[in-house]
Amino acid sequence: MNPTMIQFFHWYSDGNSQLYDQIKNSTSYLKELGISAVWFPPAYKGAGGGYSVGYDPYDLYDLGEFDQKGTVATKYGTKEQYLNCCKTLQENGISVIVDIVLNHKAGGDEKEKFHAVKVNPENRQENLSEPFEIESYTQFTFPGRGEKYSNFKWTFQCFSGVDFAEGQEEGIYQIINDHGEGWEEMISDEKGNYDYLMYNNIDQRNPFVREELNNWGKWYHDQIHFDGVRIDAVKHQSPEFYKEWLYTLRANTGKNIFAVGEYWAPGEVHLLEEYIATTEGSMSLFDSSLQQNFHVASLAGAEYDLREIFDETLTQANPLLSVTLVDNHDTQPLQELEAPVEKWFKPLAYALILLRKDGYPCVFYPDLFGAHYTDKDKEGNDQEIFLDKVEKIEELLKARKLFAYGDQRDYFEDANCLGWVREGDSGHHGCAVVLSNKDAYNKPMEIGAQYAEQTFYDFMGWFADKITIDENGWGNFPVPAGNVSVWIPEA
Repeated sequence: MNPTMIQFFHWYSDGNSQLYDQIKNSTSYLKELGISAVWFPPAYKGAGGGYSVGYDPYDLYDLGEFDQKGTVATKYGTKEQYLNCCKTLQENGISVIVDIVLNHKAGGDEKEKFHAVKVNPENRQENLSEPFEIESYTQFTFPGRGEKYSNFKWTFQCFSGVDFAEGQEEGIYQIINDHGEGWEEMISDEKGNYDYLMYNNIDQRNPFVREELNNWGKWYHDQIHFDGVRIDAVKHQSPEFYKEWLYTLRANTGKNIFAVGEYWAPGEVHLLEEYIATTEGSMSLFDSSLQQNFHVASLAGAEYDLREIFDETLTQANPLLSVTLVDNHDTQPLQELEAPVEKWFKPLAYALILLRKDGYPCVFYPDLFGAHYTDKDKEGNDQEIFLDKVEKIEELLKARKLFAYGDQRDYFEDANCLGWVREGDSGHHGCAVVLSNKDAYNKPMEIGAQYAEQTFYDFMGWFADKITIDENGWGNFPVPAGNVSVWIPEA
């Protein structure tokens, strides 16, 4: 079966311990649609306790088990609910993808004093002060957990930077510790050096930190036996660290754990390629450039040349290590990296990631289930957002599961209408796909001599009339204006 992942959460997913049960109760539905892997939100206790989305990690060993940060359960549920949910998915042949956040920690238990240098937030290589003593929450002692699972205690020696100093103005403070001068080397020179992102920035040069994170990876796997990892913010972390961490995780578990990293650099696919090269292909990356192309195409309408949709993308450059997506929690409305794909274009975008041979597609929760939330816009005003379920998303997913197999032949000669065929294989019929960002269209394409004289119908349900493939394997496949059609053999 074609692999398909779903990101089963967004920034505003329901709290009150509901999410894990919702995932568990959706298992049969996901399996019917051909979903083969579920990407969970970060499952450990965040600094925000029961309100934390999970990207402010406090205690990596607290999966909703200990009374810390004002709650036992995380926003998404208790450890017991989490384990039961994962077990249910895996028993039904659906893989578990866990979210790994090892860039930073938040919500320290105690303050300590140490020396640091204030740096320019727009150029972290530029010092704004001489070294001086500051005080910050860099001690993590986990009083609610004690030493169960691990006796490791985090101190300022484990971090390379903080964004809080008692009695000082807001800024970024580079810590002077024993494990390396300055920031760690990154692939990009954005902001001079983009090692620092937020909170207490973990210094992965510290050998004791690396040992602890390696031990934790094995411990985490032993709890839920996850099948893959989604790694947060790899743009801000040393590729050398993750090359080692993934090698150790795979060796310690005896499993070829799938890994996909978040290196968000739209329009800069060369940086993604360099990261893949430096990590020696040990992880896939999300194709942020393709997502940006979808966003731009959805705004431009008929003015966008669809023949350029894959230009300068990871899917074009390295399809075997590209994870494709239409939207995610960072691009959804009201987020810092907001770049949503317009509603009308989403069926086209999903056809482009679900029904072609290149890339590993990831479906976004609101696109399958819808979402409704309120947050502050950039001016600080409340804004109510309604995200509708993508039209015909279930048909597109089922078409991937049942028909998107075999050799692919492209018909990309028209700026406003793309088409391709999948010939099928020994176990599956193929399909013909046509999409238009302008007018209704009829696309002549060769589906293959093996389908000669057979009748095809539109799996999407737009057309009542059927078409017949001629004796040479050609058909004339229609598509509605600004939409997508998927043609499959009636047999």
